[in-house]
Amino acid sequence: MNFLAHLHIAQHCNSNLAGNLLGDFVKGDPNKHYSDSLSNGIRLHRFVDSYTDRHDVSRSAKSLFSDQTRRFAPIALDVFWDHCLANHWEKFSTQSLEHFCLDSHQQIFEHQESHWPENFITIHQKMAEQRWLESYQDISSIELVLQRMALRRPKLGMLRNCYQDLERHYDKLQCHFNVLYPSVLAEANQFSTLQLTKNQKER
Repeated sequence: MNFLAHLHIAQHCNSNLAGNLLGDFVKGDPNKHYSDSLSNGIRLHRFVDSYTDRHDVSRSAKSLFSDQTRRFAPIALDVFWDHCLANHWEKFSTQSLEHFCLDSHQQIFEHQESHWPENFITIHQKMAEQRWLESYQDISSIELVLQRMALRRPKLGMLRNCYQDLERHYDKLQCHFNVLYPSVLAEANQFSTLQLTKNQKER
């Protein structure tokens, strides 16, 4: 799952929005540097990534990629799942996608702290200003995202070719998402509840 899904999952689980985005920018034990709320969000993000990667649906989706691109399929699929969520947003939220994105960004800006990773702060600023999340509704935006990722990191150059696999198997991958995402929401909610229970016992 990518930025949009992590924010939506955070809202679904009443988890910290910023923490769920910080998950890609923080290494090691988050409790050493962040509050319980942010740390729980980071841990939820990590759980979602791990659960999604090992899910049978994800394995089936990866098998649709060519031999040359399959190694990069998990990254491409993370971005594609955000397209599926944005494209079928009304199935998963009563709030419009535009208002959800505005509210999410505003909450993160309001609670932003100076010790957060600088690259996260920069990326979130661009994400909000350029309305990345809403743009995911258009499949052409996914192609652009993959191209930019490939340019920024030469070792990910094959990502640009992954778009052909996404396009070729578009309908089947949409079906995969419709099975995968409700399962992710349910498991994430359970994980988040267990985290809160654990925190309460440790106090």
